[in-house]
Amino acid sequence: MSKYVFRLPDLAEGLEDAEVVEWRVAEGDRVELNQLIGEVQTSKAAVEIPSPRAGTVLKLHAQPGDLVKVGEPLVTFEVADGPGVVGRVPTDPAGERRVRLRPPDPARRRTRRG
Repeated sequence: MSKYVFRLPDLAEGLEDAEVVEWRVAEGDRVELNQLIGEVQTSKAAVEIPSPRAGTVLKLHAQPGDLVKVGEPLVTFEVADGPGVVGRVPTDPAGERRVRLRPPDPARRRTRRG
């Protein structure tokens, strides 16, 4: 597991900050990718903020009413390292993984035609 700091993104051209209106999550909550985690208000509109990653909320860096500048930390998540493995990885019963390499079979070699 590693930490991921989500910073307030640029929500519209020229806007430098946004006010936190509400959080829909709390520290310690498990969130999924794109789950709505909160709402901020810019000088132009209210914007719902989706989670950029799946993980656990470690820290909310602002309280409702706080002004956060673009690029400042908004939420810190604990996330899984990397995308992980899909499916099963075969293992040797002795705990070693072996790979056998064979030279290509000349009988199966394809020729190029020009």
